[in-house]
Amino acid sequence: MHPTIHLASQSPRRSQLLLQLGVRHELMLADDSDAAEALEAVLPGELPADYVQRVTGLKLDAARKRQRAGRLPAWPILCADTTVAIGRRILGKPADADEAAAMLGALSGKTHRVLTAVAVASGRQRWAALSTSRVTVAPLSKQAIAAYVASGEPFGKAGAYAIQSQFAGWVAHVDGSYSGIMGLPLYETAQLLRAARVSFG
Repeated sequence: MHPTIHLASQSPRRSQLLLQLGVRHELMLADDSDAAEALEAVLPGELPADYVQRVTGLKLDAARKRQRAGRLPAWPILCADTTVAIGRRILGKPADADEAAAMLGALSGKTHRVLTAVAVASGRQRWAALSTSRVTVAPLSKQAIAAYVASGEPFGKAGAYAIQSQFAGWVAHVDGSYSGIMGLPLYETAQLLRAARVSFG
């Protein structure tokens, strides 16, 4: 059994969620943030579920290379990626305030999907899972959108919001995994870690 894993993610929320499960882990951060951004480029016509699973797999491949190149301990590696989708449209991380406001306007008064893919590698084996949740957002006024954008919270977040922030006051209904919406679905993650013989809890 493995006592520790590598978490290949820059998200502090994913680290907090792993701690909630009782999983001991160390961060394995990418050397070059530009390379990480390039991995997240959407292919023409790509569907949200295909996109988030492909990006997670690429992140896992990159992490395994870093593990070998850096002579890091041969612990299992966990990667995840989250995307927000309205129909076939993928909402990534907003580039600026205008894009954040436009995304929040698109979510206002509608139900959207939050898809989080998780992948674990240990030795030559790898396991993957996909969590899909539905989130209904109450109608947002232009003033509410402007105030939320001004808070800085939308930046670095898929779909321009974090459900564990003040935005929760506009979330009318959630159908699915709350932890998945935060960025790491704990049920699916626990299943993958057990398959990889990681001890936790």
